[in-house]
Amino acid sequence: MSFLAIDIGNTRLKWALYAAPQPGAALLAHGAVFLENIEQLAESDWRKLPVPHSVLGCNVAGDAMRRRVEEQLELWDVEPRWVVSSAHAGGVINGYDHPGRLGVDRFVALIGARWHVMQRCKAEQPGRAALVVMVGTAVTVDALDEHGRFLGGLILPGHGIMLRALEGGTAGLRVPTGEVSEFPTNTSDALTSGGTYAITGAIERMHRHLHKRVGHTPLTLMTGGAGWKVSPTLEIPHELVDSLIFEGMLALQSHRLAL
Repeated sequence: MSFLAIDIGNTRLKWALYAAPQPGAALLAHGAVFLENIEQLAESDWRKLPVPHSVLGCNVAGDAMRRRVEEQLELWDVEPRWVVSSAHAGGVINGYDHPGRLGVDRFVALIGARWHVMQRCKAEQPGRAALVVMVGTAVTVDALDEHGRFLGGLILPGHGIMLRALEGGTAGLRVPTGEVSEFPTNTSDALTSGGTYAITGAIERMHRHLHKRVGHTPLTLMTGGAGWKVSPTLEIPHELVDSLIFEGMLALQSHRLAL
């Protein structure tokens, strides 16, 4: 009953093959490719994999990108399914004004976070609130209450977008290779520090909002390809969980099979 999970982001496609479609299943293989290299998957990364019994994907890169991936999946006789944001799934109640418009990656990450919370709080009912942070091309900071209700969240530019915007709109500034500093004394450090503190400041502000709303300290989970850049300067307890979206897809697939 092997299960292939596919996460198509704005920059890369990430995939993971699990021994079974359920949270906690053994990871058999995984990988990532930049979107421009998708056409190589069937002849490279996926060629020697055992045929998965089921495939579930999360895609934020548009229909054309989805079709490119489906062409690569034709090496197996398996019909992929694609997650669509809905009013409720996987223990999460979607509180967005228009639930179907919530980014599917955010929705799946919230489901993965809810699974984490429930694993840790089995003796507690209803559980604990969670702050779910994804740091990639864009940054999202989403609040999940102790009942699994998505309260709302922030979207802001990631490091790369911020720095390219400054480079394009400000004479004399170039994308830096600086360090994060409390008191930057050169332009490169000032740009790197400014971007980092903008992101961590948004996370810490939302953490305060959620703490005030639920009356307890939320569990903060961070994921995304650039999470490691932000983590050292984030001044609240948090955990890096690289596989959060995959864990959300495992939870969704397990729930579907149980129905």
